[in-house]
Amino acid sequence: MTALRILLVAAIALISALPLFAQQRPTPYRIAETGKSYKSLSDAVNRIGGGTGTIEVAPGIWRDCAVQEAGNITYRAATPGTAIFDGGVCEGKATLVLRGRSARVEGLIFQNIGVPDENGAGIRLEWGDLSVFNSLFRNSQQGILTAQNPGGRIVIDKSSFSGLGICASDCAHSIYIGDYGSLTVTRSRFERGQGGHYVKSRAAQVSITDSSFDDSQGNGTNYMIDLPGGASGEITRNIFVQGQNKENWSAFIAVAAEGRSYSSAGLQVYGNDASLAPGVERDTWFVANWSRDRIPLGENRLGKGLSAYDQR
Repeated sequence: MTALRILLVAAIALISALPLFAQQRPTPYRIAETGKSYKSLSDAVNRIGGGTGTIEVAPGIWRDCAVQEAGNITYRAATPGTAIFDGGVCEGKATLVLRGRSARVEGLIFQNIGVPDENGAGIRLEWGDLSVFNSLFRNSQQGILTAQNPGGRIVIDKSSFSGLGICASDCAHSIYIGDYGSLTVTRSRFERGQGGHYVKSRAAQVSITDSSFDDSQGNGTNYMIDLPGGASGEITRNIFVQGQNKENWSAFIAVAAEGRSYSSAGLQVYGNDASLAPGVERDTWFVANWSRDRIPLGENRLGKGLSAYDQR
């Protein structure tokens, strides 16, 4: 057999095998209720449409994104901590752009997300309720960014936010919550911020509990919790450590620094542990209040250099 004939036979064999190869391409998204798999996240989301369903994400690194226009969708890692969304952006906004009735995120990792507007996020919530459990947001411009929905509810539990935020033409934050009805954060970790605030929330009601804010490796960060329009609720049983490299170190928690949209009377702040990182020496305040509402501070464990309260 001549060399040319050998090459022709090999080429024909390769072409014949192409449909098989195509069938073997990964189908990382499976709708749990139907058992059907999809090659793109958008296909799975569109298949659920205005209904209710669960999308299971296979282990791997996926450079994908989707826009949810309707319905109630759960986005769940088949094995928690092994499904990674890496850099995928839809509409120049986020990996998941959500404006359906509700969304639930479980066990997923979002990383390396950036857009020219400098507010690229793992999740961009534009409408509806959101629940996030056991998920990780890292090394991006923002973790979670929302629009306004005064009747909406956001719950974040057992999740981590690391290496987020930027202050350039404007500031992005680890979490930014617009004018929502309520924000609940429990058992979560915030660390190594790269600008902005760790939690900035305009929600009327907040509950931030049993979480940690480790700013010891922060870079150009601001407040750990910023409630720019005021809020009621509680900030309790958290651990705060303020680092050296701050853009604004004048308080750990800021209330109504941009005006009084909601009453902060009765905002409970107690049972927290706040300190400066080793080697940091300065005088600062745990809570700074611009609202003129009375904030009843309970017992908090404050380290050297911290005063409990400053009325501004």
